[in-house]
Amino acid sequence: MTSHKRLFARTLNAAPGRLHFCAHSHHLWPDASYDGHMQAWDDAARLTDKKWERIFGEVLPEAQAHVARELNLPDPHTIAFAPSTHELLVRLFSAKAASGPLDVLTTDGEFHSFRRQSARWEEDGRIRRRVVACEPFETFNGRFLAAAKQQPADIIFVSAVMFKSGLRFDGASELAKLARADGTWVVLDLYHSFMALPSDFSGVAANTFLIGGGYKYAMAGEGAAYMHAPPGYAPRPSNTGWFAEFSKLEAKQSGVGYSEDGMRFMGATYDATGLYRFNAVRRMLDAEKLSTDAICQKLWPLRADLARRIASGEAGKLAEAEILGPNRSGPEPRFIALKHPDAVAWRAKLLAADIITDARDDILRIGLGLYHDAEDIPAFCAAAKKALG
Repeated sequence: MTSHKRLFARTLNAAPGRLHFCAHSHHLWPDASYDGHMQAWDDAARLTDKKWERIFGEVLPEAQAHVARELNLPDPHTIAFAPSTHELLVRLFSAKAASGPLDVLTTDGEFHSFRRQSARWEEDGRIRRRVVACEPFETFNGRFLAAAKQQPADIIFVSAVMFKSGLRFDGASELAKLARADGTWVVLDLYHSFMALPSDFSGVAANTFLIGGGYKYAMAGEGAAYMHAPPGYAPRPSNTGWFAEFSKLEAKQSGVGYSEDGMRFMGATYDATGLYRFNAVRRMLDAEKLSTDAICQKLWPLRADLARRIASGEAGKLAEAEILGPNRSGPEPRFIALKHPDAVAWRAKLLAADIITDARDDILRIGLGLYHDAEDIPAFCAAAKKALG
């Protein structure tokens, strides 16, 4: 099996004793991202204020094309960028007018950015949440779709892959049938599936919002969050920045204008370095002929080997945990979720031994990235067994 550690030489050499198994949370940066980062600095130094012409004329369109190709979207111009997905979801919700609280259908497995914000909005009476439990896993897809059909929501917000358990939602095409520009809006959070699992959203692009970013499997770090906004939906978000009419700034202003494509969801001035890194990483993957599917084909056997070794006791106390298997069939996420009351304590002990994992509540997550090879799996298990005592 081909090793790709050479693509991460800078990061790996920066901490040679570290065992990093947290690609699902903070993916190590490949050397290409350094080149992209430096290009952003060089452009700022060389072009000063004119750098925005390059960003809007070359950098952003390239990033749009990469996202569209990864998700198999028909038009890259439907994509907007922001420093974080939180900014995009707040802007999206600002575009939905209602006489009373918005009815929002969601799950108890959403990432903190939406979980916290939606809970706070509910406190203020701005929304009313209907929350579908992820467990039992085997009935989740059916129960969520049934709830969506039984009572039309103003906004349906659901993750394609749940960040804590790895549960997949496989009902995007069914949800899309419920979407209307003047009715229900469907929003899929792709952050834990983008460039982690092969995907094709061409069939739902016309009526489904897609949100994701570069911090995790896209290997680009912060500042490269994106949203695909279907044409005709949410034409005038009230939370808006001057980038939303960037192409018309030199014209005489009359009222509040918006771009008609995805740029209507752009905010205001921010550091575009994340887009430079994202573009550089995608070019690296193209040069190496590494599609998301190819990366998965390399890492899924390593994931299976890791789960087997943990269950057999090679990683010591980790064998006491329940290895969650939320998906009955189909592709698995690139991390393993271990359920145990000591998950947070285990994570702390592993971290003290320079073994990087992460924990949420009673779930310890161990994730794999392109920089892992077969020999890293027994190395992790031996180190974890020693660290946990």
